[in-house]
Amino acid sequence: MTTAASPRIAPLEPPYAPGIEADFARVMPPGMPPLTLFRTVGRNPRVLSRMVRGGLLDPGSIGLGERELIILRACARCGAEYEWGVHVAGFAAKAGFTPAQIAATRAADIDAELWDARQRLLLATVDALHERATLSDAEWQALGAEFDAAQCIEILMLAGLYHAVSLVVNALALEPEPFAARF
Repeated sequence: MTTAASPRIAPLEPPYAPGIEADFARVMPPGMPPLTLFRTVGRNPRVLSRMVRGGLLDPGSIGLGERELIILRACARCGAEYEWGVHVAGFAAKAGFTPAQIAATRAADIDAELWDARQRLLLATVDALHERATLSDAEWQALGAEFDAAQCIEILMLAGLYHAVSLVVNALALEPEPFAARF
């Protein structure tokens, strides 16, 4: 999806201001340098601070596999190779996804043989939100029959949050991280 020859805003380079360094430490594993996304958003320290405090990568009301499935599908539907690749590299194995499932997060259609009913429901929910920015009554009833209210809120927020992250990485024309998976 990247169209520019280089990122449209240059990422920060070390040394970082103490507040920015603290925000990087909140979201990066010890010893790992901050992602280009965070270094670029760090050009606006207020936005970086709010971004890292508003993330949903902590244990929540849904499991790691469900969270990552939502994130991968939302990023794939938005053509956000940068963020999709970071999540494949960082979380897909921990979530237990097979290579075929990882590839299928980018497919136009949901392959019923690769996913259980709950996973298919999550994929369909992300697709509906991407296509129409809402869920029909029938889609909402299906989601509510499988997930409780807290989980439904988390699912909607994850899809929306990673739609927003996708817009940012695409508009900034960020090149994939060296360790990240590629489309």
